Amino acid sequence: MNIGEVAERAGLPPKTIRYYEDIGLIQPLRSENGYRAFQEKDLHKLAFLGRARALGFSIEDCRTLLELYGDSARESAQVKKVAEAHLTQIDEKIDQLQSMRNTLAQLVESCRGDHRPDCPILEDLSANRK
Repeated sequence: MNIGEVAERAGLPPKTIRYYEDIGLIQPLRSENGYRAFQEKDLHKLAFLGRARALGFSIEDCRTLLELYGDSARESAQVKKVAEAHLTQIDEKIDQLQSMRNTLAQLVESCRGDHRPDCPILEDLSANRK
C-alpha cells in the first residue's frame, strides 16, 4: 500500500503517518524508487496509534504500548500501569477544567451585562495575582 491508501484505511492524515515514521513508531518498507510500501502490520500499528492518540495517550505512552503489544511475554499489569497513569492525568485535567468552569461561571453570573462599563469579569482578569 502507498501512503495515501494506508492513510485512508487507518483514518490518519499522511502528514501524521510521516511524523510517526520520523520518530520511529513505524518503519514501512521502501521500494526501489524510495516510496513507502506499507504492509498490513503497518496499517494495524497505525490504527492502534490512532485509537491510542484519540484516547489522549502521549507519544511516549504510545511507544510503550506498542512495545508491550508486540511483546508476547508482557504482563497485563505493565499495560494497566500505563493506562492508570494516563487516567490519573485525565482526572487531574478534569478537576482543573471544573475549577476553571466554576470560576468563570461565577464571574459571568456576577456581571450584569448591561450598558454600564463596570465589569467583574475584566476586573478579575486584570487583578494582579501570584
